[in-house]
Amino acid sequence: MTDSHVLPLTAFATQLRLQQVDLTERWMKAVFHDAELTESDRLTYEQLADHIPNILDEICSVLENQDLDHVESAIERDARLHGKLRWKQGYRIDELVRELDLFRQMLTGAIVEFSEARPYFTRRHEERARHFIDEAVSFVTLTSIREVVNERDRKIDDYTGRLERANHELTLKQRLVGDLYESRMQITRSVVHDLRNFLNVFSMALQLISRAPSKVETALALANRQAADMKTLVDELVEYSVVLGDDSPLVLETFALRELFDELVISCESAIEAKGLRLLTAFDGALDVVVSNRLKLKQVALNLLTNAAKYTKAGQVELSMTAAEDDRWRLRVSDTGVGIGASDRERVFKEFERAADDDVPGAGLGLAIVKELCRVLEGEIRFDSQEGEGTIFEISFPMRLQAVDG
Repeated sequence: MTDSHVLPLTAFATQLRLQQVDLTERWMKAVFHDAELTESDRLTYEQLADHIPNILDEICSVLENQDLDHVESAIERDARLHGKLRWKQGYRIDELVRELDLFRQMLTGAIVEFSEARPYFTRRHEERARHFIDEAVSFVTLTSIREVVNERDRKIDDYTGRLERANHELTLKQRLVGDLYESRMQITRSVVHDLRNFLNVFSMALQLISRAPSKVETALALANRQAADMKTLVDELVEYSVVLGDDSPLVLETFALRELFDELVISCESAIEAKGLRLLTAFDGALDVVVSNRLKLKQVALNLLTNAAKYTKAGQVELSMTAAEDDRWRLRVSDTGVGIGASDRERVFKEFERAADDDVPGAGLGLAIVKELCRVLEGEIRFDSQEGEGTIFEISFPMRLQAVDG
């Protein structure tokens, strides 16, 4: 059957399919020689051709059915892929529009060639063919542009997100620098204050010796007490600096909690009883071995016990270890000391914070050390306190602490 016996637009679509390779190469030649399309010079044959053969085939279907809706979804899919690829290849929107306009011109030229060789293909058929080609290419152009804009917006959102994250990190680092500066100033003020007191007391002791030789023992006792307090201050500062500066991998070991508990009791019992206080102890027999860092756990417990003894003038200090839920165990240290006021609870773990009792030696770093060690050991801290009645600290630790990579 000759093409004159079929629908004219169907015959034209069949001819386009037969000439698909030739038409694609003709369009590519026009693109390569167009002065406005600079990005095309950097593309290979396959990169430039992209989805154009598929789109050409879908335009043939439009001509055959004389309806864009019939293949709209397929054209939209290929047009989106075309737009996304051109975006990745560095095309500007005006270049994308220009190359698709050349595609339109090439198809319009094919209409003229077809009609000149086939008298049955009338002017009305030409106009119909041109209408469907314009409609299809316009749809391809619009969809491709929309995809380019979407890709650009996604890129902008990505850059914006990165910028916001960078700004957030910068803000955090600036805040950290500010906190470090304030911490340095705080430690300077604290040390200077205690050094001044230390020197003042030593000066008083020397004056007392020079003016009243009979009170040498009193003066020496005063100087010795101040020296002991100063040693406590320096020991806390050294311990805190070691804790903060320890960036080595956490060493985990398996050990019996009962042994650590007995060691803590032996370490603290005499000092607590020397203040006239009672040390109450309780150990849960259900506890066996744990996997953690024994030395750091001991540091936590000793700091809590030392703090409890410091701020308790009468009564008792209690130490207990018990099993807890979710495969954890609990360390509990309580006292009948001065307690912590409601207004002081938020700052209790901050550096250089001490109770109002100036007679208590130290730099106020004990609980700051506990907080940092608990962060490393995955300890969860809870405390309750009543001013004038005492304080309870409870920390739950995992039975098997997992090593952290890196």
